[in-house]
Amino acid sequence: MSIYLIMVIMLFFLAAADLVVGVSNDAVNFLNAARGARAAKKWIIMTIASLGVFIGATFSSGMMEVARSGIFHPEQFVFSEIMVIYLAVMLTDIILLDTYNTLGLPTSTTVSIVFELLGAAVAIALLKIFNSPTETLNNLSGYINSDKALVIISGILLSVIIAFTVGALVQYLTRLFFTFKYDKKLNRYGALWGGLCISIITYFILIKGADGSSFMTREAKEWINSHTWLILGASFLAWSFISQIARWLFKANIPRMVILFGTFALAFAFAGNDLVNFIGVPLAGFKSYQVFAATPGADPHTFSMAFLAGKVQTETYLLLLAGLIMVVTLWFSKKATHVSKTELGIARHDSGDERFGSSSLSRAVVRAAMISGEFFHRIVPIRLRNKVNARFSRPVTASAAEEQSFDMIRASMNLTVASSLIAMATSLGLPLSTTYVIFMVSMGTTLADRAWGRESAVYRVTGVFTVIGGWFLTAIMAFTVSMLFAAIIFYGKVVAIALLFIFAILLFIKRFRTFNEKERIEKIRKEELEEDDILHICNSYTTHILDLVPEMYGKTIAALHNEDRKTLRSLTEQAEELLLETKNRKNSFTIRLPGLEEENLEYGHFYLQMLHYIREFSHSLNNLIAACHEHIDNNHCGTISAQHEELIDLHAKTKTIFSTVSNMIKEQDFEQKEPMKRAQQKLLDEIVEYQRKQIDRIKNNETSTRNTVLYMSILTGSKDMLIDVIRLLKVQSKFNPEMYGRKSSAATLKAKKLEKAD
Repeated sequence: MSIYLIMVIMLFFLAAADLVVGVSNDAVNFLNAARGARAAKKWIIMTIASLGVFIGATFSSGMMEVARSGIFHPEQFVFSEIMVIYLAVMLTDIILLDTYNTLGLPTSTTVSIVFELLGAAVAIALLKIFNSPTETLNNLSGYINSDKALVIISGILLSVIIAFTVGALVQYLTRLFFTFKYDKKLNRYGALWGGLCISIITYFILIKGADGSSFMTREAKEWINSHTWLILGASFLAWSFISQIARWLFKANIPRMVILFGTFALAFAFAGNDLVNFIGVPLAGFKSYQVFAATPGADPHTFSMAFLAGKVQTETYLLLLAGLIMVVTLWFSKKATHVSKTELGIARHDSGDERFGSSSLSRAVVRAAMISGEFFHRIVPIRLRNKVNARFSRPVTASAAEEQSFDMIRASMNLTVASSLIAMATSLGLPLSTTYVIFMVSMGTTLADRAWGRESAVYRVTGVFTVIGGWFLTAIMAFTVSMLFAAIIFYGKVVAIALLFIFAILLFIKRFRTFNEKERIEKIRKEELEEDDILHICNSYTTHILDLVPEMYGKTIAALHNEDRKTLRSLTEQAEELLLETKNRKNSFTIRLPGLEEENLEYGHFYLQMLHYIREFSHSLNNLIAACHEHIDNNHCGTISAQHEELIDLHAKTKTIFSTVSNMIKEQDFEQKEPMKRAQQKLLDEIVEYQRKQIDRIKNNETSTRNTVLYMSILTGSKDMLIDVIRLLKVQSKFNPEMYGRKSSAATLKAKKLEKAD
């Protein structure tokens, strides 16, 4: 078996992986409108999207040219070089897209594949030029189709500005007309509005979904472009009539019809146009190998790839297989849901637990927007202002948990505006990224709907900037990494290919495990937030932390004495995660408080107090571990024997107190509360004695100043943890079911399980 056949097999393996990671990222484009508005049950939405993807996959044959000749001139390369380029591209693509999926950030698979092809082709072209006695850097333009990259960059800027502006304007006017109480308006004008939206989406299917398909002739495309208004007019009349009949006979929800039809259309167009991003390169590599193998006596180092410049029909069975993989990924990919949550979190109407933090840029933008708002507030007449505000007033829902991320009117406009912009750009031959258009339209409609209030605006704007920054970073990373991989494979040959392939697989597996673990933890936290038995939630989490903290504390003391930098670094990361978890848990529960039943409100108050003290001693532990890690990381000496013995004794007694408090909470038996308080006070006195001993040691020059500063910090952190754990015990002793005449936690859970079993 030749090395090139092995490379082809690897390309197909990578193609399957790329389909998985690619669909996981791109699914957000056509699923979020229906998901956010809860337009239908999940299985209905997924079935409609799956049909769109599977059917659209068979329309991709004509789109494969970009991988063969869209970015570089294939006649300038030989077979061995082309295979290096394609392998470098696929390795880069799965690593890059999986990185974005793990982070939960949407990006453009088109931008990634274009710049990966560009980077790998530039690398090989430069190596050819450097190894040639006759060529110079001026010859690089003969290898690369650089105009394509400039088109993509301009498309990014154009997409961001136009899509956001148009989305905001159209949604503002739509909301002014329909308001948030749109049922009466829909009864009167719903059929016309639905007909308009669906006719635009229908045109989008024709112009974008079928663009590049094998059966669409140039004459047919020209006819569609030259009869735009005829198609739109006929479509509008037909769909308005159908919508009205459906409304009369079946009480059909017009916005739901628009959303589901739009979901199918975008899924169809996605598969028809973006499938090339995932399998175009492997298919081009496979075709190259077929032609090379069919040529007797061909030399891989001289065999020209000029034939790639022509059109090649892709086998239907390969397209169907790719479509099937995409559909399966759509149903089972957890990372697709993770990416989807990012956009829905930024676009949702209510404030709450925010994923993104604050940045100086987002704060400046929000302040500027507030100043502009105050200016218009002064110049707009009060009467007009009140009327407009009334149109944007949202009805209060019964339960925040049951609320949609946004209503169906906004979801419909997200799909309609995005479809119209993409179709218009395609018909005019303008560069426009579908991912960027759909995301920015969603952000524009969110802004117009006043979903970003003062409680959430700065965090949502940070999220938008993060996603947009990620788009530009996609191009930079794709180009750089692909160029590096191509150079490594060019020089390293078989060994480099094997090592890079193994590296990609191991990285993929590691991220998969890490992601699943985070998902498991998030699922547990979510279930706890949905749990009605606040007492059970509190006790379970509190005892978990009380068992974890002494364990980390003991490992830190041992690692400090042994100067174990690696363990301290790991403990630092663990402590930071613990601190972040306690913060998120406290914020999430605070948000949930208004939705608690009356009988749980008092328990909720106590739980917040518990979380406060847990966060306090988690903070003390984090500072203590960070100080130890910094000390050893700076190559300072660890603790001396006397200090280590004192810390071991301190840890043993601290662990006993934490363990006893944990058992008291588990058993709900607080008879030992007073003895625990006395044990804590005795240990606090011992800490003071340790501090005095350290002062004596530094006077006798037994330890350095830095050692003393660190040791005192450890003692202070230990003291703070002991104080907070007893405060927590005091709160917990008041936090019991007998206070309000309720069942114990165990009894409540048992009763609930019996109810579910019945």
